[in-house]
Amino acid sequence: MLNMNFEQHVVIDTTQQPWQQSPAQGVWRKPLARAEQERGHATSVVKYEAGSRFSEHPHPKGEEIFVLEGIFSDETGDYPAGTYIRNPEGFSHSPFSKDGCTLFVKLYQFQANDSEQVRIDTQQTQWLQGQGNLQVMPLHSFGTESTALVFWPAGEKFVPHTHMGGEEIFVLQGEFIDEHGRYPAGTWIRSPHLSRHHPYVEQDTIILVKVGHI
Repeated sequence: MLNMNFEQHVVIDTTQQPWQQSPAQGVWRKPLARAEQERGHATSVVKYEAGSRFSEHPHPKGEEIFVLEGIFSDETGDYPAGTYIRNPEGFSHSPFSKDGCTLFVKLYQFQANDSEQVRIDTQQTQWLQGQGNLQVMPLHSFGTESTALVFWPAGEKFVPHTHMGGEEIFVLQGEFIDEHGRYPAGTWIRSPHLSRHHPYVEQDTIILVKVGHI
């Protein structure tokens, strides 16, 4: 079991974590949170070497992917860096990567009755105006849970706020900052229900953020 106390604030700079071999040859991972070794709740950064693949498998309680680098593929298509993917319970596939890829992956974390399959190429999707100078790209919402990309222009500050239902961030570009620390690209942050902070940035920054799910 790893980082399964959801009342704790967790920060991991994934760029400093070692890769661990997965059961599939040529597929590596950096576990961030995990209930069991090979099943159940898991959040990880995953790397496919060129030509590597997984055998066909289902996804109980769903799979959520953001492609960080390269091109990720399965029977449904080829998904370049910047693609957001949701595979609900009942979906099976045999994923692979011809030239290699790196992914942010969440398993076994869909809410009950959330059965939407999602494929969004965020490189081809328009930003929407958010609060202040923030720009937002909604990716998925169900019940209290919402997932989005947020672009913070250099120098932007957000109001102090409380996280109802928690908050989870993966820093994709730049550096995210609050009174607790500085979080460069590749950092994963999980903040518990009712946690509070006053975030800002000094440089252009993009984060993948999920709220209302903890």
